[in-house]
Amino acid sequence: MKSFNLCILLSLAVAVYCVPIPQVTVEDELFAESYLKNFFNLTQETGPVARRGISQVSKKLSEMQRFFGLQITGMLDADTMGMMKKPRCGVPDGNIAHFSTFGGNLKWEKNSLTYRIENYTPDMSMSEVDDSIDRALKVWAKVTPLRFTRIYSGIADIMISFGRQSHGDFYPFDGPDGTLAHAFAPSPGIGGDAHFDEDETFTFNSNRGYVLFLVAAHEFGHSLGLSHSSDPGALMYPVYSFRNPDTFVLPRDDVNGIQSLYGPNPNEDPLAPEPTPPTTPDACDSTMVLDAVTTLRGEMLFFKDSFFWRSYPQSRTPQQSLITNFWPSAPVNIDAAYESRQSDRVMLFKGRRVWAFSGYDIVRGYPKKITSVGLPRSVKKVDAVLYDEETRKTLFFVGKQYYSYDEAKSTMDQGFPKLVEQTFSGLTSAVTAAFQYRGFTYIYSGPYMFEYSLRSGRLYRVLRNNYFLRCTNF
Repeated sequence: MKSFNLCILLSLAVAVYCVPIPQVTVEDELFAESYLKNFFNLTQETGPVARRGISQVSKKLSEMQRFFGLQITGMLDADTMGMMKKPRCGVPDGNIAHFSTFGGNLKWEKNSLTYRIENYTPDMSMSEVDDSIDRALKVWAKVTPLRFTRIYSGIADIMISFGRQSHGDFYPFDGPDGTLAHAFAPSPGIGGDAHFDEDETFTFNSNRGYVLFLVAAHEFGHSLGLSHSSDPGALMYPVYSFRNPDTFVLPRDDVNGIQSLYGPNPNEDPLAPEPTPPTTPDACDSTMVLDAVTTLRGEMLFFKDSFFWRSYPQSRTPQQSLITNFWPSAPVNIDAAYESRQSDRVMLFKGRRVWAFSGYDIVRGYPKKITSVGLPRSVKKVDAVLYDEETRKTLFFVGKQYYSYDEAKSTMDQGFPKLVEQTFSGLTSAVTAAFQYRGFTYIYSGPYMFEYSLRSGRLYRVLRNNYFLRCTNF
């Protein structure tokens, strides 16, 4: 009997505020043991997974924690259980690396491939489905010698269909909000085929539902020979992530993966090169300049490009995610952020606009102009924002100056702006981020962070900007 590899893409887990598990239940233990068997090749019958001294379970828990960038404890803790509960792909995650390929480097031995759309979803018009599939294949064609031709009858290399529940391949779908789609690695017969769950709501470019272009582009990566990546910014990461399909550029990790199989596109026009593939920021890069830092209900958030890290008291390891996974309507590459204690909101600034979020939801009426917080019209962007817990004032850093805003009165304080160095001694370069922690004020400037007492104005230490953003390389 012919063997083949199956890849399944599951829906995005709803982000949650992480809290400790007060007590590991028997249900948690059974769930975790099943998870490790399915995705990390746990073969030994072990009993409760939270019990110390079970080496096989501890080893597999450590493997799973390493893959997802969690703190490696070998124990079933809050972070690990939270990750296990997220909807995810059905393929094992044993490769603790960025891009990976299937065993034996399965690939097509030709560069000209055919595809056929067998049927359509009623969620979208036929032209929208056609366009989504075409653009999803072009994602891979742009960076490789691969070329795709559509056929309308007969057997294609990549057969594309929509179905629900049992749909003829022995891998039934599970209804709404679970498995979105699955695809098969290159091989004769069913190899390369991609199936989409008709019980899901597919969309053309909306974040309400699942963007077919994004789901299909991921699945076609499997159809061409890619397995999953541990890079949270990669298209081939096991979890669905919303991104704007109109501005999508295949990330560098995926480019490296597909080119390891097929090589680069030899016909790329040097006069019209493709946009530079985005890379995922590395918390271990001590030279990285953060876009913004803020607190949020006891957590610390560190922003860089399209990503942010969440660090909270229950974990010593920050978790990296796309900003749009947490706030689908949020901007990326932001200028500044802060937590408004007055309104229990997190505020994100980009250019002349500010976004306000309560939990995961954008506040009605936002985004607004930054003049709504009292800044003059001459201000084109905010470099950093700091909420001072003692005075309950919000400081807006703009170039070499800063403003003080009274949120309780919704007015800008008199006598501002002032020079930054007038209050923060020794700080002569541009402010890039700011926040407070345990009574100290931290002002970021480029790759450095200055620790102050705002009450006395005293500078205590100059640190690297990843002092709080702990490196997760083990």
